[in-house]
Amino acid sequence: MVPVAVVGPATLQNNVVLSAEFQPFQEVDVMAKVAGYVRSIRVDLGSHVRAGDVLATLEVPEIQQDVQKAKAGLAAAEANIVSAQAGVQRAQAAADIAQLSYQRINDVATKNKGLVPRQDVDVSRSRSAEAAAQLASAKSALLAAQEQRSAAASDFARAGAMAQYATIRAPFDGIVTKRYANTGSMIQAGISSQTQAMPVVRLAQYNVLRLTLPVPVTDAAEVKDGQPVDVTVTNPPRQLHGKISRYAGSVQMSTRTMDTQVDVPNADGSLLPGMYAEVHLHLADRPNVMSVPIDAVDGLGTSAEQAYVVRGGVVHVAQVTTGLQTATRLEVLSGLQPGDQVIVGRHTGLAEGEQVKAHLATYENDASHG
Repeated sequence: MVPVAVVGPATLQNNVVLSAEFQPFQEVDVMAKVAGYVRSIRVDLGSHVRAGDVLATLEVPEIQQDVQKAKAGLAAAEANIVSAQAGVQRAQAAADIAQLSYQRINDVATKNKGLVPRQDVDVSRSRSAEAAAQLASAKSALLAAQEQRSAAASDFARAGAMAQYATIRAPFDGIVTKRYANTGSMIQAGISSQTQAMPVVRLAQYNVLRLTLPVPVTDAAEVKDGQPVDVTVTNPPRQLHGKISRYAGSVQMSTRTMDTQVDVPNADGSLLPGMYAEVHLHLADRPNVMSVPIDAVDGLGTSAEQAYVVRGGVVHVAQVTTGLQTATRLEVLSGLQPGDQVIVGRHTGLAEGEQVKAHLATYENDASHG
């Protein structure tokens, strides 16, 4: 006597249940770009801030001096441009009159040969050329003055930008979870060594929380963006619905899992980082597919998957191809037909053509599968 199961349709689902801890969507220690003393700090532990809100203001006198110096340099550069423009105008007028004088004396000398000495014509031409050279020099001086103004404007803009860094603003909407500095504290620039630079505050975004799930390698290939998940929170008890937002795309060798993240809206702030949740991943759903119990197939996961089919009391070995696997059943893609009786349990000692008596396995009386 051998136990058998009947190949038939079933709805199979691959659900994975994992535990995870809520984490802030993003969290950062807010550093200062420039070094200085805290003149004022406007937030404290638990303060809710919006992106761009002022967190603290630093006192940095040398930066204000740099701004004034750069402003004066820009004003001097603009004055040099005005002077250079006037020089171009004077050189242009001198060049015009020199050219006109040369043209007139040259015309007279051409029409009345011998009336004007040749030396006077040469002298006039030389003065015209000299005036043209002075005009070119004046234009070059104007270009140099304009370049100096550009450099001065750049210095002024940089000084202004550095002055703005003395006002520390929130990079995103969030809650202050730690305050490091007080009024009068010396804050080092954030570009310094982390052993020297002290943050001003720690800011965390709580209106959306992350759940990072370690999906086992056996299920990692089924993970897709947008897949639905059910999130169960125990304190207070409630169930939330979400979707997979992102996944690593690679398996960590140490744990044989793939990090998968779910974003959970938290507009009312009822969820807190550090709370635990149970997450149900719905990785696959196969309605009405041909299936058999999982112990009906030998060699699962290899190229030699096979099942033992009983037809007319005789065993036949069938090469099969399987698909979705749940905890109890397998999807059969090829090799079996609906209504086939397949031997379940141990297959040791069975061979092609062997005569057996079949009886329905006890668990096959349960009509609900998957």
